[in-house]
Amino acid sequence: MTPRLTLINRDYTRLWFGQAVSSVGDAVFSTTLVLWVATVLAKGESWAPLAVSGIVMASGVAVLVIGPLAGVFVDRWDKRATMLRSEALRGALVAVLTVITFLPAGALPAGVWLALIYVTVLLLHAAGQFFSPARFAVLADLVTGDADRARAAGIAQATGETAWIIGPPLAAPLLFTVGLQWALLFNGLSYAVSYIAIRSIRVRELGTGSTGPAASRGPVVRQRGALRKEFMDGLRFFAGSRFLVALLLLAVIGQFGAGALGTLNVFFATDNLHADAHLYGYLGMAMGAGGITGALCGGRMVQWVGARRTTWIGLLVSGVLLVAYSRQTGFLGGVALLFAFAVPLTMLNTAMSPLLLAAAPPDYRGRVMAVFYPVTRLASMLSAALSGWLAGSVLRDVGGSLGGLRFGPVDTIIAASGLIVLLAGVFAMAALPDTGTEKAAARADEDTAAPPGPAAKERQDAEVVAHRDDGELSARVTDRSDDPRPTDG
Repeated sequence: MTPRLTLINRDYTRLWFGQAVSSVGDAVFSTTLVLWVATVLAKGESWAPLAVSGIVMASGVAVLVIGPLAGVFVDRWDKRATMLRSEALRGALVAVLTVITFLPAGALPAGVWLALIYVTVLLLHAAGQFFSPARFAVLADLVTGDADRARAAGIAQATGETAWIIGPPLAAPLLFTVGLQWALLFNGLSYAVSYIAIRSIRVRELGTGSTGPAASRGPVVRQRGALRKEFMDGLRFFAGSRFLVALLLLAVIGQFGAGALGTLNVFFATDNLHADAHLYGYLGMAMGAGGITGALCGGRMVQWVGARRTTWIGLLVSGVLLVAYSRQTGFLGGVALLFAFAVPLTMLNTAMSPLLLAAAPPDYRGRVMAVFYPVTRLASMLSAALSGWLAGSVLRDVGGSLGGLRFGPVDTIIAASGLIVLLAGVFAMAALPDTGTEKAAARADEDTAAPPGPAAKERQDAEVVAHRDDGELSARVTDRSDDPRPTDG
């Protein structure tokens, strides 16, 4: 009998629980560091904003520098063990910083404190670049079928949104009542909970029927190939896949649209919605609530219309709603449209998960994610910088009316971002093939070929994977004689 509180299956539920606790801990940790640097370490200093931005930059450097290389090692290593080691390392890093923070703030120069914080954040996010692709690969073995994989992605997104609703309000009371040390310790304990949860899962190895700790390895790369060669193999595989390139392009365009909103929304709220600054938090709550709603509905939407249609419909609807939001002049209307905008945006992100899993064979999953995530993160950072620069320089004096509609620099940039997302939806209708996800990935790449990975060469030429999807037994035959990518049998 399935336990009442099980999500999809028992092992996925354990993995989810560990990540839910860890996500709340990360939200508390990040918010606490920002508050402590801004209100204690750099209080009253002109360089306080720069010091706070250094925390964000440290995380970005880890993603962009470590992320692409981490996928090579993740494809080589035992995925479950990689997750465990990452959590142990992150817990140890937070524990060390926690011990140091028992010193008074004046015991060390401000520059030393900032260096300690930046190095810790950099190393935490560097370890995360190994954890995320490994979790992606393990998830592919724990959850089968497009609908369930979309549900899993939706639950993960909803959990992340919820963590950022719960975490920041916890951070301030912890910091100002019990101190920085205990706020950091909370995050360290969250990694311990995640570690225990991961140790308890049993992952079925693809094609073997075995379970247990050793089974989480999946296809382990045993050839002693050079790191550079394996890295380049991953890049060639990604670049040679029209389907993966199309998904990446869509994600980048979506990040450009959403990134502008994240940078300029506070100015839009005060200038266009005529709201007091203290009401800005409600706009974030509206997006968070919309993100949770969209994430929880994403799996059902994929089940009804398919992952491909969910992707382009989500882009089209998100683009229209973002343009509509840019024309708002009232606070309540803005809150309602932000909530509505976040629903399809999150649903399309949910739909991309089964598409990526179908297009990335086990040998390449780490490297696929190691390309996909850093590039989209870079797009988000560039979008934030570009929109801020445009609003503050090139378009600073833009204003007037057209057809009875008044416009200024901020709403113009947000409207343009919405049009870009809308055009991405039109592109997605043509770029993503009409068939199911696995067949789509194969048909999109039928004219390309990527060299099979070392592990693929070691395996049998044909591999039959049987799995249960919504109570029906289905089989997928993966021919590995010519191409390492999935095809329908």
